[in-house]
Amino acid sequence: MITGIIGFLVFGLIVGALARLIKPGRQNLSIVATLALGVVGSLIGGLVASALGTGNFGELNILGAIVAIVAAVLLIGVAEGMSGGRRSVRH
Repeated sequence: MITGIIGFLVFGLIVGALARLIKPGRQNLSIVATLALGVVGSLIGGLVASALGTGNFGELNILGAIVAIVAAVLLIGVAEGMSGGRRSVRH
């Protein structure tokens, strides 16, 4: 149980790091935000892969990993957009 959770967190960190490398531009995200978005992307990838019948939710498979990375890239874009909207603009 604990090793599964640790493995999921490590995979989430890898997914988040890959997503940051894929997404163009500079991201102002902390390592914790990268981990969180990677884990959420991994959850989405696991759910999609499970729904398509390519494996179990917690099982590592290619389709789930690809969907996880794409979801994390999109989530990083959303996070960047949300944080960018809070900055004040000086003229």
